[in-house]
Amino acid sequence: MASVTAQTRTLDTPSSTERGKATTAVLVTVVLWASAFVAIRGIGHSLSPAPMALMRLAVAAAALSVLVLIRFRGAPRMPQSRRTLALVAVYAVLWLAGYTVVLNAAELHIDAGTAALLVNTAPLLIAFGAGLFFGEGYPKVLVVGSLVALGGLSIIAFGSSGHRDWLGVVLCLVAAVLYASGVLIQKAALRGVDGLVAIWLGCLVATAVLLPWAPQLLDELATAPPSAILGTVYLGLFPTAIGFTTWAYALRRMDAGKLSATTYAAPAVSVLLSWLLLGETPTLHALAGGAVCLLGVAISRRAGR
Repeated sequence: MASVTAQTRTLDTPSSTERGKATTAVLVTVVLWASAFVAIRGIGHSLSPAPMALMRLAVAAAALSVLVLIRFRGAPRMPQSRRTLALVAVYAVLWLAGYTVVLNAAELHIDAGTAALLVNTAPLLIAFGAGLFFGEGYPKVLVVGSLVALGGLSIIAFGSSGHRDWLGVVLCLVAAVLYASGVLIQKAALRGVDGLVAIWLGCLVATAVLLPWAPQLLDELATAPPSAILGTVYLGLFPTAIGFTTWAYALRRMDAGKLSATTYAAPAVSVLLSWLLLGETPTLHALAGGAVCLLGVAISRRAGR
């Protein structure tokens, strides 16, 4: 009996190689998602929130379609369960479409530091949701690490010199709820579908949902500068197509709460990328807050060991 139990535990637990690949996938996701904030700032006000999201997701859907055809030789393994398909559709609408549009709109009303603070309450919501719905529990180090990371985000937001208003605050909080809900639903969906196929189908659904804004997108593209167009293409190829695929790979192999806590590092990475790519010199608050964020991530990553 003991040998059977040990064998079952071995089959249920990812190998060290799988954990290493999942960790690498997390790092790729964090860097790419952090770069998205930089790209959106570079695009500025050239594209409206919904048209920008439509183009971003359409580019991602096209790129993932090619990748899926290559990987599965033209015959992707579609989920057989209607429940799985429904879950994919729901998280596509809530996270890929809804969150993207709401976040784009929020950044028209609120500075990046405050937006990072409010939106990045989502990993804490995910940690508690995962404990409630997936039985992951509430490890003390995960809670402590998340709170420390939130403190770091507070420091970054406190030192921000940008503007903010109540509409931006509300939109950021809505984005955080959509983000958290999407991750939890995706976690359930990944039990019945390959990660790459899940993101591919999600991008197709999200693109279809945003198609009513296609005429507006075409009008805005006619006057948008090339940098805005290239920036949106970048958002579709890298933070979306690649970033969400590596995220799904890691999410299938790690606890949702523990994995989501690593995204607290994204604002810190974003500050660094803004400094390197946009010449935005970080303030002392940004540097100190980024260091605290990384400390919180280090603490939370010890959960479950």
